[in-house]
Amino acid sequence: MRINKFLASAGIGARRKVEGLIISGKVEVNCVKIENLATEINPQKDFVKVNGKIVSIEKRIYIIFNKPKGILTAVSDDRGRKSVRDLLNVDERIFPMGRLDRNSHGLLILTNDGDLAAKLLHPRFKIPKVYEVRANSTLGEKELAEFRQGIEIEGKKTALAKIKELPIKVGAKQKVYEVVLKEGRKRQIRKMFEALGYKVTDLKRTQFGPIKLLGLKEGQWRELTKQELTNLGKAAAIY
Repeated sequence: MRINKFLASAGIGARRKVEGLIISGKVEVNCVKIENLATEINPQKDFVKVNGKIVSIEKRIYIIFNKPKGILTAVSDDRGRKSVRDLLNVDERIFPMGRLDRNSHGLLILTNDGDLAAKLLHPRFKIPKVYEVRANSTLGEKELAEFRQGIEIEGKKTALAKIKELPIKVGAKQKVYEVVLKEGRKRQIRKMFEALGYKVTDLKRTQFGPIKLLGLKEGQWRELTKQELTNLGKAAAIY
């Protein structure tokens, strides 16, 4: 097995992170530092270390989590702020598949399967992510059309997107928009609304590919079912 595949399978991270660790000389095989991405190892016989710590392949785990606001998507924080890892009682080293900023909430998938994560996050597969968005004012038809065609933010135009108004619930003071994106730029939805002159007041992810946020209260999590995992694999053209 190639060392980069082994590290991804061990939950060290997605492909880009793993390759960076190897190239920077932070990986050892049998006490010998390696920098070749094509290095072959035997997981049953060879000892692998990353940053001086022994690495082994763990049981695969796939978690769906309803992230509350105020929680960092990162698995740890050097400033002591609460992260998703603090709310998940699992022994495996897991990492989030994509991100939600601190003030956003909703569906987050976490895993130690670096291969699957890399495929699902790769732009080639265009996995749709669905969000419910509230803004400080109502968007007009002109702004909705601009949003759908893509908006230039930070010098680059966003991909085509979907946006529609959802039925207003009784007592609600703001309209809710359903937004579907097939790319994942940092704080993309907030920046798209800002480019049109609006401010997002609430952002919740409700779906990632075929996985929907159903039956989980904020802060709750569970492992994906076998069928959900199969559906994710189909989305990434694995099965």
